[in-house]
Amino acid sequence: MASFRDKVRTLRWDDHRYYHQCRINQTLHLVSAISFLVAYALLFIDPAAAAWVGWCVGMVTRQSGHIFFEPRGYDHVNQASDEHKEAIKAGYNMRRKAVLIGVWLALPLLLWASPGLFGLIEPAHGAAGWAHDVGLAWLALGVSGLLLRGLQLAVLRGPAWGLAWVVKILTDPLHNVDIYWRSPLALLRGQRYDPIEPAH
Repeated sequence: MASFRDKVRTLRWDDHRYYHQCRINQTLHLVSAISFLVAYALLFIDPAAAAWVGWCVGMVTRQSGHIFFEPRGYDHVNQASDEHKEAIKAGYNMRRKAVLIGVWLALPLLLWASPGLFGLIEPAHGAAGWAHDVGLAWLALGVSGLLLRGLQLAVLRGPAWGLAWVVKILTDPLHNVDIYWRSPLALLRGQRYDPIEPAH
């Protein structure tokens, strides 16, 4: 069990030091984390609404932080190129994220064009029905993306690493609140980047 916890801890540390150096990105991750916690609660009440919150608030704020604010050049803190970091990233690197976001954006259009998904589901009626089906499709996409990458990592690195990554992703909202709640205050003090200690 200690070894498994170490794997989760390693994944968290690599994610933080490589991809969360900017306080703006950290602050957006805090907003994202809170919205994902709301989405987790909504799963027991309205799964489709949970997906709308998770994707449209949680994922948009989270990925905006990475795309627009996180430095993408040579990482002097970790002495690593962006190409190296992208190649070794356990989860979704920018290329894989682009594919995932493309599918996310395509699903509402697909359900608008074919409300019955070519006979696979009962066609929705009206905007509310369409929104409900979009939410369920997004929920299925999120679960599929989590499981497929977890299985891929299990094959590439071993089952324990695949499971550790899944656990890390599912518990990220709680962990992000814990480590990034001070980030907005640091940002207000003018600290643009987290003074992360260089890796040894």
